[in-house]
Amino acid sequence: MKLKKVFQRKETKYLIPSDRFPAFFEALQQRMQIDVYGKHTIMSLYYDTDDFRFIRHSMDKPKYKEKFRIRSYGVPSQDSLIFLEIKKKVNGIVYKRRVPMSYQQYQHWVRSGQLPETVEPAQIAAEIKWLFKQNQDLTPRVLIAYDRLSLFVDDDSDFRVTFDQAIRFRTCNLDLAAGSDGALVAPEIGVLMEVKALGSYPLWFVDLLNTYGVRKGSFSKYAQTYQRHLFKKEEVLHVI
Repeated sequence: MKLKKVFQRKETKYLIPSDRFPAFFEALQQRMQIDVYGKHTIMSLYYDTDDFRFIRHSMDKPKYKEKFRIRSYGVPSQDSLIFLEIKKKVNGIVYKRRVPMSYQQYQHWVRSGQLPETVEPAQIAAEIKWLFKQNQDLTPRVLIAYDRLSLFVDDDSDFRVTFDQAIRFRTCNLDLAAGSDGALVAPEIGVLMEVKALGSYPLWFVDLLNTYGVRKGSFSKYAQTYQRHLFKKEEVLHVI
C-alpha cells in the first residue's frame, strides 16, 4: 500500500450515544468494510505556543486555521513510523500534509532541532521548518489518544467513516513511547463519528443517518481538551 502524505477532504462529525451505536454500526457494515487495521489506537501530540495561540485561533472559527501535531498509530518503538503533520482548514476543506520518519529520527529532531536531510516530501519538510521559525515557542502541549475503527467502500476511496471512542488526554509525560493512558476528555460522549468525503454522501448512507437519528455535532478533540481542562490551568498560571 502506497504511503499517503497529502490529504484533501471535508470532515463532518456526528456524536452517537453509546446505546445507539451497535445497531447503527451493524447496519453500516452491510455497505462498508472495516479496514485492515481493525480497532487501533491513535496518538496525537499537539504542539502549540506559550499562549496557546493555535487553538485559540482555531476556536474563533476563521476561514483559515492550522495545527501541528505528531501522529503515531499505536505506542511507538524506536523503529516505528510516526508522522509530523500540518493540518490546515480552508473554507471548510481540510488539508493534511505530513512527513513520515522513525520515532528514533523524531527524537533526534526534538533534541537537535534539525530534520533529517532524507525526509520527504522536501516541500512539506520546508513548511514545517518555516512554521517553527515563525513560532519560536512552539512546543508539545497535550497528548490526545483514542481507539478508532475505520470503514471504507470498495469503489469509493474518497468516502470513509471513522468511529473514535475513549478519547483521552494527558499533559504530563508527553513521550509517545510512554503509552496511550490518559483521563477522558468528555466522559459523557459516546462515540465520535467522522465522515471524510469530498463529494456528496451516498444515498444509502443518508438513509441510515435518518433511520438511526444520527445528527451532526461539533467536537474538536484538541479544542474540547483546551476548553475543559487546559484553559482553567492556564488562567491559574497567569494569576500566579
